[in-house]
Amino acid sequence: MLAMFMSGGLFSMIFLLFILPLYILFVGCMLIDAVKNKGLSGGEKIGWVLAIVFLHLVGSVLYFFIGHPKQFTPRLGSENGLRK
Repeated sequence: MLAMFMSGGLFSMIFLLFILPLYILFVGCMLIDAVKNKGLSGGEKIGWVLAIVFLHLVGSVLYFFIGHPKQFTPRLGSENGLRK
């Protein structure tokens, strides 16, 4: 596989210049967002970080669609929650 990239083919150029940086940016952004997401508890954060680190693109896509929207959900007992 390394020989394919070293041959200087069109696919390897496209991969190195466009796809790889987008992949690294997406996974990195999802990892940072999972760490900073205040809507997740400590255990959930650890789980998402481990999923992103070990599953890379699959973990990042799952976090984007499942864990990421939780950031905007108010937590119970917070100032935005219901008071009795």
